[in-house]
Amino acid sequence: MIAIGCLALLVLPLAGLACGGWIAGPDGGVWGAAIGFGLALGVCGFSAYALRVIGRRR
Repeated sequence: MIAIGCLALLVLPLAGLACGGWIAGPDGGVWGAAIGFGLALGVCGFSAYALRVIGRRR
């Protein structure tokens, strides 16, 4: 789960930058990267929460 969150922090902002730049130009690239980073933080936070819940059950 941690590897998914770390990988998302690299992949999602770059994918957002590329897609946003392709669709709306440089301003869209900045917005896409920001949205991708926000989504990656959400994935990372969810994976940390899931690991904490699993750790408490044992």
